[in-house]
Amino acid sequence: MKLVVDKSRCIGAGQCVLKAPRVFDQQEDDGMVILLAESPSAEDQDAARLAARVCPAEAIVVVED
Repeated sequence: MKLVVDKSRCIGAGQCVLKAPRVFDQQEDDGMVILLAESPSAEDQDAARLAARVCPAEAIVVVED
């Protein structure tokens, strides 16, 4: 699994951080997404998929192997 984030679509809602805090973070100044793990560990993959599904801006794309 690989994650791709389109920062230009991000609205800073923070749902990704709430669902997968080991995979995503937010910038202090504007709340935009920071991808911490482009290829999440096996234990974080389900949370990363959920984060992509709940992102209101559809800024996260999951690319399955």
